[in-house]
Amino acid sequence: MTTLTIRNLDEHTKEQLRIQAARHGRSMEEEARTILRSALEARQPVAGGQGLGTRIHAHFALLGGVELELTEPSSSPTL
Repeated sequence: MTTLTIRNLDEHTKEQLRIQAARHGRSMEEEARTILRSALEARQPVAGGQGLGTRIHAHFALLGGVELELTEPSSSPTL
């Protein structure tokens, strides 16, 4: 394990961390570790390298999709 020192942390942030740690029944150190771990895991690429749009498309492709009729745009807008 390594040690990380965070300097110049404003009092408001420190107090918010203390309150959140108390709510979760953890020490401030454990709360900070949990927050850092969660933030870093959220930024990890999705398994298989697929983005959200690709995963949504794959999910709904199983339903067969839908065909849309495309029309030519008119030269003047309708009000």
